[in-house]
Amino acid sequence: MSLLSNLSSLFGGGQGDATGASSLVSVAGQLIQQAGGVQGLTNLLQQHGMGDAVQSWVSNGANQAISSGQLGQALQNGGLGSVVADAAGKLGVDQNQLLGQLAQVLPHAVDHLTPDGQVPASGGGGGFDLSALGGLAEKLLAAKTA
Repeated sequence: MSLLSNLSSLFGGGQGDATGASSLVSVAGQLIQQAGGVQGLTNLLQQHGMGDAVQSWVSNGANQAISSGQLGQALQNGGLGSVVADAAGKLGVDQNQLLGQLAQVLPHAVDHLTPDGQVPASGGGGGFDLSALGGLAEKLLAAKTA
């Protein structure tokens, strides 16, 4: 099942595709922001056994997949479980469904934020700008409908 199909089923399909993709990218952005930026998120995921996958997202090659279970465990252990729980509640979806979608979108988000194959240095304050993910939802939808 494609990412677009998953988004359609998660967010009701039809006109909701762009809204669903935007919502999902927004949740991914919140996770990155709460983790302290791309560097914080990549460090967190590497600490929880996903180093090879995370490195593939940062590098210019193909992105390795992670499972929703791996992601959920890492986020929970890293203190970000409440971000997922809050987002699932606001979107009216099950946390496991949301984790499944995030496991597909986060690789694209990190890839989008590391176009030169390097994790941007954190400014120390975790001041990640959510607007840096602007256009990712449209890019994901365009890639899946082309």
